Amino acid sequence: MRKTPLARLLSLGAAAVLAGCSMAPTYERPAAPIATDWPGLRLSKSLGSAPPAASASVRTVAAADIEWQSFFSDPKLRLLIDAALRNNRDLRIAVLNIEQARAQFQIRRADQFPTVGAAATGSRQPAAGGNISSVYTAGLAMTSYEIDFFGRVASLKDAALAQYLATDEGRKTTQISLIASVANTWLSLLADEELLAITEQTLATREESFKLSQLRFDNGITSELDLRQAESLAEAARISRAQLQRQRAQGENLLTLLVGQPLSGELAAALPRGQALADAPLMVDVPAGLPSDLLTKRPDIRQAEQQLLSANANIGAARAAFFPRISLTASAGSVSTSLSGLFESGSYGWTLAPQLFLPLFDAGRNRAGLDTANVNRDIAVAQYEKTIQTAFREVADALAGRATLGEQLRAQQAQADAEGVRFKLSDLRYQNGIANQLDLLDAQRSVFAARQAVVQTRLLQLQNQVTLYKTLGGGWKEPAATP
Repeated sequence: MRKTPLARLLSLGAAAVLAGCSMAPTYERPAAPIATDWPGLRLSKSLGSAPPAASASVRTVAAADIEWQSFFSDPKLRLLIDAALRNNRDLRIAVLNIEQARAQFQIRRADQFPTVGAAATGSRQPAAGGNISSVYTAGLAMTSYEIDFFGRVASLKDAALAQYLATDEGRKTTQISLIASVANTWLSLLADEELLAITEQTLATREESFKLSQLRFDNGITSELDLRQAESLAEAARISRAQLQRQRAQGENLLTLLVGQPLSGELAAALPRGQALADAPLMVDVPAGLPSDLLTKRPDIRQAEQQLLSANANIGAARAAFFPRISLTASAGSVSTSLSGLFESGSYGWTLAPQLFLPLFDAGRNRAGLDTANVNRDIAVAQYEKTIQTAFREVADALAGRATLGEQLRAQQAQADAEGVRFKLSDLRYQNGIANQLDLLDAQRSVFAARQAVVQTRLLQLQNQVTLYKTLGGGWKEPAATP
């Protein structure tokens, strides 16, 4: 079977593309500007503490390989997270950004191939003797196809591919942050519920104390100073209750935003009501691993590296702009001097118009383009290194929290127990006339503050577990589909 001139032309162009070279610099991953060990682990050893016990099957699994459905054991929390992953607008935007980047990559990839389409042209111009010369053509045409000898088009395609992969990593980062935000907000609501219960109990105690002080004042037993001190404590408890009610309402509003839909039906039932933070199901413990693991486990670091690869590829395109650019324009079809004879027998014709363009003077445009590409690569390197350093700091902070919050919670619980005993003893002494009312009111204030501190520290400990899971790259992996 004989090849047509257009087919020969396409074959020649494909061979030329395959023979092309790349001007992009050889990529080398920058050295990670971080330590080789976690400072939080050294802190644990100095304190003589260790992370909470976990099953042997989990200890060998990195956080990034633990699905969020396995990490969070509370079914209510899992229900809220699942709804957020389906409806959150930030995550939806991240997914759409992937589609946009994929389309841009497909455009750049299409530039490597010729564009062939149906074309019809007609021209009329003066000829010798005062006549009018007419030429009409109809057939297939290929316009300005660039033969990529120096890899300019391929470099632009590689840059677009890296940007597409970066947006996919960005989607994973958004999902990780969303899961952690939903979990931490839900835990905050649990803490608000417990703090409200403590405040209500304290308010009831202080109101009774105020009534007793009012009675003793009316009978001339105590002074107005004791009365006003009791009144002040009761009002302080009311202030705390109002603050907590507002805080809980704002927490529900934030959770509604994260979930992306009104909290009604089963989602409303998933909100913590009358549940203590101490009763929250435990989360799976995760190993810290090595700092170098972050380079492959954290999507935001992989995203920054893909952006660095894109900037590196753009240097290749900028370098190739200094070299000759060869483009082809061709057509094949029917040619005639009149419209009526356009498709008659023997009217076949073809044209081939190669063009070579070598930049000689462009007022420094290509040089500025290369300088811009180099600077953008340097910026991408700095951003990549900063992303690594930020990730290292986040994990180190979470490990420091894991090393110290357990001991802090134990000590604050012991303090709260001691303050509770002190309050009971002060009340007995006051009832028997041994101690004054000031001692009793001070004990009331101290036991209230100590109980609040226990809840707040327990909240910090649980949220720190979520943060450690997040900073180690956990939360984007989905469970394998069941056949």
